[in-house]
Amino acid sequence: MKNVLQRLLDAELKAQEIVDSAKQERDRLVNEARDEVKRAEQRFEVRVPEIHSSFTNKAKERAQTQINELERRYQERREHLIEISELYQQQAISDVLDLILNTENN
Repeated sequence: MKNVLQRLLDAELKAQEIVDSAKQERDRLVNEARDEVKRAEQRFEVRVPEIHSSFTNKAKERAQTQINELERRYQERREHLIEISELYQQQAISDVLDLILNTENN
């Protein structure tokens, strides 16, 4: 009986060593994970200005593209209106002269 109790005690001590070892391994892995997260956060913090700058540059490029497109369309519309006004300018002058002359005759 004493032998069985001693074996049980030894097994319990061995199991406790395994549990303690597993806890130490768990703590080590958790600490490594925390350290890796800290390093990742630091890398991200270092990159924030670069990311911000990249975003800002792309936004400026898109804005400039839109501005260029609006200016192009404005210029096209302006040219079109000038062409139309030139086409009808002589007719308008004739109509005005006709109105003035007809008013004086009446």
